[in-house]
Amino acid sequence: MNEYVVDSFLAYTIGILVFFVGVHLNKRIAVLRDYNIPEPVTGGLLAAIVVFIIFLASGIEVAFDLETRDRLLVYFFTAIGLNARFSDLVRGGRPLLILLALTLTFIIVQNVVGLTGAALVGLPSPVGVLAGSASLIGGHGTAIAWAPDVNALGIENALEIGVACATLGLVLASLIGGPIARFLLNKHKLSGESNVQPVVGITYEKADSETIDHINIMSVLLTLHVAIIIGYIANEAITELGFKLPLFVTCLLSAIVLSNSVPHLVPKMHWPARTRALALVSDFSLGLFLAMSLMSMQLWTIAGLAGPLLIILTMQTLAAIAFIIFILFPLMGRDYQAAVLSAGFGGFSLGATPTAVANMTAVTKAHGPAPMAFIILPLVAAFFVDVANAFVIRMALAL
Repeated sequence: MNEYVVDSFLAYTIGILVFFVGVHLNKRIAVLRDYNIPEPVTGGLLAAIVVFIIFLASGIEVAFDLETRDRLLVYFFTAIGLNARFSDLVRGGRPLLILLALTLTFIIVQNVVGLTGAALVGLPSPVGVLAGSASLIGGHGTAIAWAPDVNALGIENALEIGVACATLGLVLASLIGGPIARFLLNKHKLSGESNVQPVVGITYEKADSETIDHINIMSVLLTLHVAIIIGYIANEAITELGFKLPLFVTCLLSAIVLSNSVPHLVPKMHWPARTRALALVSDFSLGLFLAMSLMSMQLWTIAGLAGPLLIILTMQTLAAIAFIIFILFPLMGRDYQAAVLSAGFGGFSLGATPTAVANMTAVTKAHGPAPMAFIILPLVAAFFVDVANAFVIRMALAL
């Protein structure tokens, strides 16, 4: 087996190139724009296919050092926190609770579909759990964490199955969010409010006169770094108490606290929340993170498992689409925010939180901001779900 590892700096550079390829293709191919496919998804999937072709032609496995990518994730969620206002969180209390209840319900649905699919294609039931919330809502990290438990039940290639499901899920999650939002927006004739500042990303139209220069970009970076340092310290303290949270969650929470205290304590200080400079840094971080995530997928790990797993994941995709359109969208209010959340839930339910936010960003760039969606979905997806998912996975494996 030959492996070539692309170092962190070169992977970062290739990620930027891949992102621009996606931008170019989205400009040239109308269907990608019409269905709100994010630019990094377009470029990242194409790059993953190219790397797969290299593997088929030469037998060389190309792997990327993703240290820089993981830092971009922390930047992005810290920026989300800086844009959050307690007033938004108070207004989002009821929608947040509804979304949480729906997410917990869907975790159960996802495992039922996984177990049913495994039975239909003749696979052992623990494989159905891996093809359920362990790899889809849980993502690669959860699939890897639970692989030893599934191994203990007699599934020798549990790790490969979990990673394959998570990889395919990430692809599907990147592709269904935009079409779901387009369907809901057209059917219910919905649009966003033009007078609301975007929480993530800069809109295509330059609607205001705020300038972006090196001063306000450096101000944004300094503020982000202070919030990240506080979030890192908080994360270490929480770990010492026996709890484990992703670093980006504590950074998001520290940024929320800072953004809702410092401007009131020091009113003369320029605070970069909801500025175009912060939106630019946020957009850059998310776009490059997703491009690097998708371009680094090792599609050859899926090839030997694709047949039965594709059947199960097709069932999971149809279940997710039906759940979003017929249950989540109506219960979240049938409005524009609900449509954006539907796109995000499509990304989260089959992929990961950054995929969800990328789906929502693509929709809001084209149709208008939806700030509440960007606050409540990351909180539900990153903060509440892991504990509940672990409990449901344990129960499903016990069956």
